[in-house]
Amino acid sequence: MPYKKVLDTMQPYKPGKPIEETKKEYGLTEVIKLASNENPYGYSPKVAEWLRSEAQLLQLYPDANATTLKETLANKNGIAPEQLIIGNGSDELISIISRSMLDETKHVLMATPTFPQYVHNAKVEGATFTEIPLKDGHHDYEEFLQAIQDNTSIIWICNPNNPTGNVLNSAELEAFIEEVPSDILIVLDEAYFEYIMAEDHVDSLEWLPKYENILILRTFSKAYGLASIRVGYGIGHPSMIEQFNKVRNPFNNNTMAHTIAKIAVEDEEFLQKSRKLNAEQRERFYTFAKEQGLNIYPSETNFVLIETKRDANELADELMKRGVIVRSGNLLGTPGYMRVTIGTEQQNDQFFEAFKQLL
Repeated sequence: MPYKKVLDTMQPYKPGKPIEETKKEYGLTEVIKLASNENPYGYSPKVAEWLRSEAQLLQLYPDANATTLKETLANKNGIAPEQLIIGNGSDELISIISRSMLDETKHVLMATPTFPQYVHNAKVEGATFTEIPLKDGHHDYEEFLQAIQDNTSIIWICNPNNPTGNVLNSAELEAFIEEVPSDILIVLDEAYFEYIMAEDHVDSLEWLPKYENILILRTFSKAYGLASIRVGYGIGHPSMIEQFNKVRNPFNNNTMAHTIAKIAVEDEEFLQKSRKLNAEQRERFYTFAKEQGLNIYPSETNFVLIETKRDANELADELMKRGVIVRSGNLLGTPGYMRVTIGTEQQNDQFFEAFKQLL
């Protein structure tokens, strides 16, 4: 079959091992998953109530425009519905952007390590790409600017960055945006936006009227606890959104996902509770790392990147045998570290105890 040649150099996404499979393989009765940055507190009780009470008209196609969800998000964020595009998670939006703008003649920029789907989609579309190593855990803006080429089409900025967890200084980021030519799209991937607690952080929505070449990506998969319904959204200039909608499949979200996401947006109490509990438990990881003499990246997300003092794959396997699933840094471009989702108090206790035994 005449597949694209680049596929010979690529591997399918390797997901973490499911809980039930881990139980079966190691003979465990209890397993906690701290590998995929899901919300350990679940999702809004209002969503649960709706799911119990509402019947669905499954024979009808969903609203291809996601009208009600867009109106809710627009009201919450003080923007127009025409500035929104709804995706099947942020992953699909990254694919839509890449498919819309990239081919063999284009070039893209991103940091390393960062979210791997940026490189993945560049390869699929045949574009060239440059990865700029993080400098002390942060994006090296000078190197980014020097790496811009005449055919650079997209710059990907993951903020807070995955897998390091750090948030970028808002003033420095805006100064960088000012320097980038206006015909280059700057994608601000903010999957963990709701977890940011830094007092000096500026909501990038404030920059939209000033910079027509930025697109902001956010998701319901993290703080809202709705990873399984696959809803993400992009916010940008209406003319940009119109172009991306030409590539988006018309029924890329289902009706239930639209409604659940709308309910979740309106439950501010649950969101703030998740933020608060996550921040409290995040501090425990800093304390643990200090007590154990381990380096840990400062995080504004619901995960931490923590030193392992041994091979990360080996340690992840040993933790799995003890009923704790984490993500090895070897798979993320950060050997010698592991990425750990911040769980509930009880889940974190279990992780700390298992990790101490292995140290």
